[in-house]
Amino acid sequence: MISSQSTSLDALKALRRLLILFILTNICCKNAGWAVEKNTEERPNILFLFADDWGRHASVLAKIDGAGGINDVVQTPNFDKVASRGVIFRNAHVSAPSCTPCRSAVLTGRHFWQTGTGSILRGAVYDSSIPSFLPILREQGYCVGYSHKVWSPGTPANSPFTQDESFNKNGGRINQFSQTVTKLITKGTPRETAKRTILDEVRGNFRDMINSCKDNAPFCYWFGPTNVHRKWIKGSGKDLWGIDPNSLQGKMPAFLPDVPEVRQDLADYFGEIAAWDAAVGVVLDELEKANLSDNTLIVISGDHGAPGFPHGKCNLYSFGTGVCLSVTGPGVVGGRVVDDMVSLIDLAPTFLETAHIKPPKSMTGRSLWPLLHSKESGFIDPTRDCVFTGRERHVESARSDFTPYPQRAIRTHNHVLIMNFRPDRWPLGDPYRLEEGPEPTQQELESNTRVTLPDEDAGPTKAWLVQSRKEDSWKSLYNKVYGKRMSIELFDLNQDPNEMHNLAGERAYAEVEKKLTDRLLSELSKTGDPRLMNDGEFYETPPMAGPVKEKSPGWKNQKRKP
Repeated sequence: MISSQSTSLDALKALRRLLILFILTNICCKNAGWAVEKNTEERPNILFLFADDWGRHASVLAKIDGAGGINDVVQTPNFDKVASRGVIFRNAHVSAPSCTPCRSAVLTGRHFWQTGTGSILRGAVYDSSIPSFLPILREQGYCVGYSHKVWSPGTPANSPFTQDESFNKNGGRINQFSQTVTKLITKGTPRETAKRTILDEVRGNFRDMINSCKDNAPFCYWFGPTNVHRKWIKGSGKDLWGIDPNSLQGKMPAFLPDVPEVRQDLADYFGEIAAWDAAVGVVLDELEKANLSDNTLIVISGDHGAPGFPHGKCNLYSFGTGVCLSVTGPGVVGGRVVDDMVSLIDLAPTFLETAHIKPPKSMTGRSLWPLLHSKESGFIDPTRDCVFTGRERHVESARSDFTPYPQRAIRTHNHVLIMNFRPDRWPLGDPYRLEEGPEPTQQELESNTRVTLPDEDAGPTKAWLVQSRKEDSWKSLYNKVYGKRMSIELFDLNQDPNEMHNLAGERAYAEVEKKLTDRLLSELSKTGDPRLMNDGEFYETPPMAGPVKEKSPGWKNQKRKP
């Protein structure tokens, strides 16, 4: 049974947690950058289920947060089941709400701005000199493998895995779930049979990975389908999963227009989440059939918020950086909801400590094991009172070149402060292309034929809001979500959970603004954020800005050594 009861924090409990943390971080040999204990045969497997563009959307969250919001409509029975057995983190956030920099941060256990050329999306290059958890696990005897997306669209794709560690030969049609199933149904295949055809590919790929591991080696498997990333088939949420767009009426957050077009789009997004959850169920079923469930750490999450929606992907609002996170497995005290602020950069050291490996000092994230071992719910560790997020270049943010929209933020339980370093730029890309030629059509906007606001994925919601931008009812919202922003944004999450009313500069919040600004800048300085150096020169010059060079010929087909 899940309980979200908050627990009082006293000095004795804090001391106990610090002691646990000290013990955990010193269980390994101290004479190496990382080291492994001798009883390696007892090390658990690691199953990392990581969805593209899956934000904080799960049916279990409607029960935890209380009904009345859009999570009332989401269908994630498999995630809910796993979360109820383990720990679900109520305040989990990514380092960057953009695929590649988020994944760079997850792999290395560092803030995205500490990952060099991996800290942008368009034009990113993987920096193998920075330690990441996968090569360390491989070196220490783990059998590692993946299916679908790990690290991309940067170069080389899916680093730091090698092509020999890819398990996709049974098929990858999960990545176009609604498209594939709809096509099969059109050809006469029954709906449930069509779904099962795709899910059987998922099952086969995971089975191949398990069977590839020799000598009882523990495994680490990364399952990263991309179906939740746009595009998907309009109407598929209802046609394939019975998610009625009308059930969202009256539940939409303030930044999403409560109109049929947007409700339809969100229902279809939730349909892809249902497909993702079904794939999770298949993987877990195969794990059970292999009698490996009892010795496998299962971690389920996503790389950022919803694509193609205001406040979502590429934004530092909670709809953009907030994600589901559940951890279940040996050593985890389950049936709990934890309210501490955690970042996905905490996963790398958590994975290593799961394998009895001391995390390298280069990792900024902190292992979640003190929280996973605890018997408490609610707020546990008083030092986990904030997370840091940010972004640089995604696709583009200017008319003719590729410049970043640099942001950093600090988020606490009560407030979020966002620092926009270049408020003269457009946060989601140049909107003035709208004025070039005739008014764009719905099809042009959805297909990206008429590219505008390019740092928000194309889709029906964006198309609808762009086409409604001159109407009195929607002009204000359009300008708020797509217009230029102040250098500082400050939101009171207790009074304004949708982060719509900027309080920066208001006298009543001056002390909060100064405290959060100082704390954010201190973290950026302490961790060597290049954005603070020489007026951000690192991010403002090639290759981090400017034209993107073509990838070298044949790089996709080159086999790389670990």
